[in-house]
Amino acid sequence: MDNPLLDRGPPPPFGDIRPEHIEPALRTVLEENRARIGELAGLADPTFASVVEPLEDMQHRLTRVWSPAGHLNAVMNTPSLRQAYNACLPLLSAYQTDLAQSEPLYRAYQRIAEREGPRLTPTQRRVLEHALRDFRLAGVGLDAARKARFKAAMLELTRLQAKFEENVLDSTNGWSHPVAERSELEGLNEVIVEQARRRARDRGAAGYLLGLDQPTYVAVLTDARSPALRRAFYEAWNTRASDQGPDAGRWDNSGVMQSILSLRHEVARLLGFASFADYALATRMARTVEEVVQFLRRLGAAARPFAERELAELEAFAGRKLEAWDVGFYSERLQRARFAVSQEELRQYFPLPRVLAGLFEVAERLFEVRIAERAGVPVWHADVRFFQIEDAAGRPVGSFYLDPYARPSKRSGAWQDECVGRKRLASGETLPVAYLVCNFLPPAQGRPALLTHDDVLTLFHEFGHGLHHLLTRVPYPSLAGTNGVAWDAIELPSQFLENYAWHPDVLQRISQHVDTGLSLPADRQAQLIATRSFHAGLHMMRQLELALFDFRLHAEYDPERGGRVGEILASVRREMAVVPVPAWNRFAHSFGHVFAGGYAAGYYSYKWAEVLAADAFSAFEEHGVFDHPTAVRFLDSILSQGGSRDALDAFVEFRGRKPDVRPLLKQHGIAA
Repeated sequence: MDNPLLDRGPPPPFGDIRPEHIEPALRTVLEENRARIGELAGLADPTFASVVEPLEDMQHRLTRVWSPAGHLNAVMNTPSLRQAYNACLPLLSAYQTDLAQSEPLYRAYQRIAEREGPRLTPTQRRVLEHALRDFRLAGVGLDAARKARFKAAMLELTRLQAKFEENVLDSTNGWSHPVAERSELEGLNEVIVEQARRRARDRGAAGYLLGLDQPTYVAVLTDARSPALRRAFYEAWNTRASDQGPDAGRWDNSGVMQSILSLRHEVARLLGFASFADYALATRMARTVEEVVQFLRRLGAAARPFAERELAELEAFAGRKLEAWDVGFYSERLQRARFAVSQEELRQYFPLPRVLAGLFEVAERLFEVRIAERAGVPVWHADVRFFQIEDAAGRPVGSFYLDPYARPSKRSGAWQDECVGRKRLASGETLPVAYLVCNFLPPAQGRPALLTHDDVLTLFHEFGHGLHHLLTRVPYPSLAGTNGVAWDAIELPSQFLENYAWHPDVLQRISQHVDTGLSLPADRQAQLIATRSFHAGLHMMRQLELALFDFRLHAEYDPERGGRVGEILASVRREMAVVPVPAWNRFAHSFGHVFAGGYAAGYYSYKWAEVLAADAFSAFEEHGVFDHPTAVRFLDSILSQGGSRDALDAFVEFRGRKPDVRPLLKQHGIAA
């Protein structure tokens, strides 16, 4: 049969892709790649051109075939798609491990580095350095028995991480909350109320039926006046896929988490590392476990006094001790009282079309590009839009999909991912394509989607990742865009771009009242900007709690004692948490960043990169936030370089010095 996944021309023909296409397409590419790799490994006189470039080409094609399948599994999940996706995971894992453990290829790369190294470009040498490092980190030097065990462990990890994510999605979709009377929904915006009414009607029920999608959860915890409703949602969300809560044990990730931690530790030990945290740091800016732990604790020491005062003040405002499900509600009330700013009221000023236009204008002013929507491109859902980026001369640079709204078949959260990577090799040139995925509240009938300012920050954040992927100038796929970038620097462009969503000039351009057409008034802008440091201590301590929990979980694993998830979490909470949580809270069981995503022993990178981003933005503040020479330096030193430069060297080239934590503390109103 004709297989649309094997169509060599991007973008993918999403309208034609079916679950039954996925495994045959993957098997075809893997079979072709294995045959070609066998030929390359047998070359008597390997060169960069004869071995490295063909391998870069093969990996690029594999990603192009597999990326649409993985993406559809995340945004349009169905039983048949899930089955096809899971059937492919062992095939892909086995191939990647075999490739990375190939001794003939490893020796070929070593020989190329020794013979051609001095004549190669810095980027080509970097390709070799990363490849040789990755060979070693995949166990190329292990004996046959240990190699086999490493491969089996990686295969099982792939399966378990997918299972973890499936359990979270199923438990999220599996819970709903019926409400009989409209009065019980007091405080919620009308779009959510109307959605709940339609959901109940569609199921033949009276009243209202609320789902556990992310926009509804956030709205309930922030705006619902009913403490019982807030508690019900807090419990359902924070016990997903666990042994507690309304669906206790049904999709329980407890055993999955233990197995994941055990296998990660075993993989690290096979390669001679003391822990998975040590193993993970082999590819990071941070070099040692102690360096990361001390970094988190230094920030915690600075933020804790502020956080404690903020909680005490909030409880004084509420007139009582607060439960975890009350904090968001009273924070919103206090913020509204102090700054006359409400996230829900701000929605009226941030229709998605206006925000997108303003966001694109920021990128265009900074980096001299042009962004325009392109019609007629196949998409996976009617809500999805496609955009193309051109340089100042009108030449295409790249393109991206935007999938903005929450729906039941879609993973929660927001992310950017690679659809097609950049490539410029002897075989030809391919421009990058990105996925930008959010979970905003869908629009009401006849009106545009309305965003909170928090939503605006999310959109700017993910678009920052997108620019990192799309504005790369690196010709080799393994280092182009976000590929090859140290994981604790990967959030630098995304968090950097968030700063613009707080700037008065930008707020003027991204805001337009949905009814009056007027921009957010100057006094409201000032009030909104003043909220940036509101409860900054509490927010920072929460992020530090997550980061230290993740890192200690992987640094302190003991095979004889198991993962000790609850024990380590309790210890971290005693050190970092300010807001008490109930004993039945099981947030770790849905902590997909760590147990299913790429942030294992790496969640600290959000704070690490936030330091870099605040310091980078301070360079713009010194010269003007749209200063052209500064933007060119940022593009040339960081955005365009992908993984072709050491992250610290790239930052120092841009900033003229090593990173400084003080701009971040200043942004949040926290004294150093």
